[in-house]
Amino acid sequence: MTATTERNRSIQGDRFLREPSILEILPIGRSTWWAGVKAGKYPAGIKLSPRVTVWRASDIDSLIATIGK
Repeated sequence: MTATTERNRSIQGDRFLREPSILEILPIGRSTWWAGVKAGKYPAGIKLSPRVTVWRASDIDSLIATIGK
């Protein structure tokens, strides 16, 4: 792999998921999700604006992996 390819991969890095996408994956409700985030049971989100929160896809993948054990 070339240095340019490595650099592009790190720039593209992780993608972000919004709440509706996460709730399609996990069998929980919206209020349960937010209660889990507040309690530290689920990963903290990243605020993009006052009304927009996103989560790293890798954090959600890790969560699913730990739930599956």
